[in-house]
Parts: sequence; C-alpha cells; structure tokens
Amino acid sequence: MTIYGNDLINKFETFAPKHLAEEGDPIGLAIGTLAKPIKKVMVTLDVRPEVVQEAIEQQVDLIFSHHPPLFRPVKNLVTDQPQNKMYAELLKNDIAVYSAHTNLDVATNGMNAWLAKAIGLNNTEIMSVTKRESYKNLVVFVPVENQEQVLTALTKAGAGKIGPNYQDCSYTVEGTGRFTPVNQADPTIGQLGQAEKVHEARIEVVFPKRLTAKIEQALFASHPYEEPAYDIYTIENYVDEYGLGRVGNLAEPLSVSDFAEKIKSVFGVTGLRYVTDDASQFIHRVAICGGDGGKFYPAAIKKGAQVYITGDVYYHTAHDMLAEGLSVIDPGHHIESVCKAELQQLFTKWSQEMDWDLEIIQSNLNTDPYQFI
Repeated sequence: MTIYGNDLINKFETFAPKHLAEEGDPIGLAIGTLAKPIKKVMVTLDVRPEVVQEAIEQQVDLIFSHHPPLFRPVKNLVTDQPQNKMYAELLKNDIAVYSAHTNLDVATNGMNAWLAKAIGLNNTEIMSVTKRESYKNLVVFVPVENQEQVLTALTKAGAGKIGPNYQDCSYTVEGTGRFTPVNQADPTIGQLGQAEKVHEARIEVVFPKRLTAKIEQALFASHPYEEPAYDIYTIENYVDEYGLGRVGNLAEPLSVSDFAEKIKSVFGVTGLRYVTDDASQFIHRVAICGGDGGKFYPAAIKKGAQVYITGDVYYHTAHDMLAEGLSVIDPGHHIESVCKAELQQLFTKWSQEMDWDLEIIQSNLNTDPYQFI
C-alpha cells in the first residue's frame, strides 16, 4: 500500500502531539513536503551534512530527526556556508525533514521513557511535569441505526482515548427518545406537530478539552438530526500529565562509581563526567533526563533521586548539585541516540499494522561531536 509522508506524520502526532512541545521549539516539517509518496525513511538524532549525504546515498525520501535542523532563522541562502549547502542538497534530492524534539521528550512513551528503560529503571514516574491536559465527557443521543457513523466520526476527531494504551473507548445504552417538532422544525424523523418516539442510543465518550470545537464539528457533521441533543461535562478526576525526565528504582543497589561504569557501557560512550561526594555510596533511586537537563536537578531531588543523569552539566550547576548532596552522571547529550532504534521499531510496527510499503532505516553515523583522550 502506497504511503504518503502525511500518513506517517499524522500517525506519529497521535503518539507525540505537537502541542506538547515547549514554546518556540522549531518542531515539525522543516524542509521539503510531506504531500508525496514515501518508500524509505531514515531516523536520526541529528541532521548534519554527513547524515544528509548518507540519506542521499540510501535514496531516502524522508529524514525523521529528534533535533531540528533549523534552530535559528536562516539569514541568507548562500551555499558557500556548509549549513546552507546542506539545506540545498536536501531540496535538490527531494528529501523532506521532519523533527520531533521536546514533544518527543515529554511524550508518555517517548524519549525519556526510552532512556529510563535503557538503564533498567523500575516503577518510573515523571520527574518534572510540564503539561497537564484536562478532559471532558460528551453525551449524545442518536438513532440506533446511526450510532456507528457518529462514533466513527467522533473517534476520528480525537475522542475515546484513555491513557496511552486505549483508544476507541465509548459507552452505549439504548432507550426511547421523545420529541415533538414545532414551529419551523424540519425533522429527520417524524411530522411537524406530532409527538414522536425513537429507538435511540445514548453514547458517551471522553476527549481532551482542547478538542472541544473539533468534536462538536464532527458531531454536527455526522448526526442525522437537525438539532442533536447532547451534553458536555467537565471531568474532574482525570488529567493527563506529561513532563521531562523519569525517576525510578534500580533492581539492585549499586555504588555511584559502578553505576557510572554501567551508564558508560549502556550508552556506548568512551568517556563521561560524574560528580559525587562519595563514589562508594550505594544508590537505588535514579533520575534521568535527556539532553541539557542540568537546570531541572531540583525536580530530581524532590522525587528522592540519589543520582541524576543528564548531559551538558555546567560547572557552577555541578557545584550546586554537590551542595544539595546529589550525585550526577553526565554521559553527554548524544545518549539521546537511543531514539534511532526505538523510532525504527515503532515506525516498522505501524507499517506492518497499516500494510504500508515502507522501509525504515537508522542512520549509521555517530554525530557526537566530542572525543575523549
């Protein structure tokens, strides 16, 4: 089955919606178009000139990256500049670039969940909540013979999802609806001025508050009645939370120094930095945050972490962490490259489920700019 770029991205944005991204984060389509058939996708952490050359050689149609290629506005299109030349090569070879950055970081089963899994954390929770999404409940009455078309329209609009693992959730009960059309009514069922009884279904579905207008639009477009009877309630006891980092427990306590060696091995780095007052201290509660997460260390402490793993820790921040009694392991920003295998697995799974004719490959290049001696 032929797949367009938009098909894959629409599916992905149900996994890591764009509204979860931090304000100003240049996520989404950066180069090219998604309105074209795609046969090969390459997943990568970074979009660098050598990665683009790899994509050209592999005849890739779409590069899916974690780090956006355009963090700052382009001031000119002079291709003597390496970065501009890279953009030109992408356009010349009709390779689109789509990026998911902070929205993938905070997604329920996204980047930080993958990092926590990689180091073996159990019973994980969000380290620092950045987004809360409230829900509403729709109750609508519809003739029994029309209930499936209404339910289908509502679920396509985003209703019926509960947590990360359940979709198409609804409740239906049947009964008798009564009404009398009067004045200028133009009823789908019944006659003007005559009382009518209809075998109806009462449908209930939940949906995110931000989708209220879209849900109502889908309801009106799919419902057979001139004036559908429906109610929308605010749900007080259910909120989705998203955030940076994860905190969890190790299966067995390890010393700080042994745990640092484990981190070095798990992420395949040739060197790392760690900060501690006692390298022999045994620890079991750990926080991890991909990227440059030094400023979030108070959240790790609040969650009871004894060790905090993140990249690009600054000198003075390290002193502050030590003063708080927190040990820190800095294996670098590049540990986020775990996303390549995870995205390949995720996209391949979707491709099989949807019967897409699509090949997913990983970039084989190491884009970590640091070397250790």
